[in-house]
Amino acid sequence: MFEGFKVLFIEDDPPVRSSLAQTLELAGLDVCAVGSAEEALRQLTPAWQGIVISDVRLPGMDGLTLLTEVCRLDSDIPVILITGHGDVEMAVAAMRAGAYDFIEKPFTPERFVETAIRAMEKRMLRVAVEALRSQLHEKTGIEAALLGSSPAMQRVREQILMLAGTSADVMILGETGSGKELVARCLHDHSKRRDRNFVAINCGGLPDTLLESELFGHEAGAFTSANKRRIGKIEHANGGTLLLDEIESMPLSFQVKLLRVLQERKIERLGSNEERQVDVRVIAATKADLLELSRQQKFRMDLYYRIDVAVLELPPLRDRKEDVPILFEHFVAQAAKKYDREPPPLNSDHMCDLMAHDWPGNVREIRNAADRFVLNVAAVSGPGTVAVPIGPATLTQQMDVVEKALIEQALKQHNGSPLAAVEALGIGKKTLYEKLRRHNIVIKDFR
Repeated sequence: MFEGFKVLFIEDDPPVRSSLAQTLELAGLDVCAVGSAEEALRQLTPAWQGIVISDVRLPGMDGLTLLTEVCRLDSDIPVILITGHGDVEMAVAAMRAGAYDFIEKPFTPERFVETAIRAMEKRMLRVAVEALRSQLHEKTGIEAALLGSSPAMQRVREQILMLAGTSADVMILGETGSGKELVARCLHDHSKRRDRNFVAINCGGLPDTLLESELFGHEAGAFTSANKRRIGKIEHANGGTLLLDEIESMPLSFQVKLLRVLQERKIERLGSNEERQVDVRVIAATKADLLELSRQQKFRMDLYYRIDVAVLELPPLRDRKEDVPILFEHFVAQAAKKYDREPPPLNSDHMCDLMAHDWPGNVREIRNAADRFVLNVAAVSGPGTVAVPIGPATLTQQMDVVEKALIEQALKQHNGSPLAAVEALGIGKKTLYEKLRRHNIVIKDFR
């Protein structure tokens, strides 16, 4: 459970040191037991992968001085002090100086182990968060723009880099909030068109009467309020990239005009008889099934087949939950900078809650959750919100949440096939079935 993490235990009485070290080892903790604070400091390094437990009364350097030295080395290392009966003032001083907790003699083995495990869980989470931050700082290029180490996101990045060097129009499919515009921007930024304009227009955000003027532009006097010439979005994107977001909401009457632009790469401004050649890459983004809409005669079939050449499909966040921590950490850092606040510490309750949530609003929702986290504003309860944590979550509970989510994700991706899930997860068939029973996962629910 705590692989790679250690308890540095300081006790000058050899029999007591041996007994308590054994108690910790029986609880599954790796222990390095020493007899003095000076020897302990020789073991410690910044970012020590573990915790420190020390008696206060030691020969030479005492426990309180050791606490000060550990805090100077790395203030995030939890230090637990063992105090004598009646040393209340000393305990209070220790907590003020930065101690994680103190244990008063005499104590039970259960109390000793429980305190050590809580401290270790906190330390492991802190190290994990720092690792996420380090990953964020190290990422460059497309990995810095499109975060996520899941196989699904790796495939998306590979497809973007493969398509970026071509002139092909692209259709991006994805749920609301999944990052379609960001993907379109990445296609532009990694193409030869990067030095020209990237122009995005939401087809559902404009009245039908303005759409033609917005896209094609108009000459002065083309209609009553046209006082001067206006360059349209398509012409403005000449040499660059045009994103048509929510293309499914484009009126049928206008779709035929767009089809002509895609086929001939020519436009006419409203009020003009002059055709203008345009070199523009068109990216269409949609959350709808355009083929089904075309069968229902709600979207032109010929336009569908014109844009259905190179397709990028974005996975919803619920199908790549392993990307949730790094996305949340990224947006917390952004929100802290935007609101000029220190990023709050991410504790085990928050992490458990993040991994348990299905994120129906996808990346947009997790960005909003990060903003609320930084501002310390609770979300209004209801569909699409992250539940408020109820009670503390242990490391085991957090790992169970993550494990269940990954198993369910593998089953979804492989239509409930246990053999395919076993291969994807890299575990044995027997192990999978044991975990299915433990997490109450029913295979037939995914078929």
